[in-house]
Amino acid sequence: MDSVFEELYEKYHHDVFQFLLYMVRDREQAEDLVQEVYIRVMKSYQNFQGKSSEKTWLFSIAKNVAIDYFRKQKGWKNKILEKFDWNRQQIKDEAVLPEEVAEQKEEVRVLYECLEHCTTDQRLVIVMRYIQDLSISEASSILGWTESKVKTTQHRAVKALRDMMNEKIRKEESEHESIKMGRS
Repeated sequence: MDSVFEELYEKYHHDVFQFLLYMVRDREQAEDLVQEVYIRVMKSYQNFQGKSSEKTWLFSIAKNVAIDYFRKQKGWKNKILEKFDWNRQQIKDEAVLPEEVAEQKEEVRVLYECLEHCTTDQRLVIVMRYIQDLSISEASSILGWTESKVKTTQHRAVKALRDMMNEKIRKEESEHESIKMGRS
């Protein structure tokens, strides 16, 4: 069991931590929740039947740990909506030009601000599919939904985000033009 546990930890620790950090927006709390995930893994590994991948099983546990955490808080769905810190997105490519970094950070900021207005289900799907890079099948298993529901939720979330981002960009450009006109 120790070698299996170590292998799971080595393979998925960073992904599980990142997922929980996106969910709770607090590094210390995410670290505590990761520990809870691995405690549950230790307690229930003998019951793992291999019907899904270990990664899917592990993320299902992480999702449940996050939901349990929010349930302990007042109004867990509202807490999920409040807990995303979309301004902390890190640019992963260190070789980009400074202008590109600024542009990417601005796009990411707008995206994450718009995500605040999505439903909890839409956020979960967006985080799993685009931030955690999970497949539809993996997200489906983790969420306990049909693949069709994941696809539909993803489609609606992407459309809502696109509409909100376009509106936000139009509004910011309009405000920028108004400021520019006021200076002239």
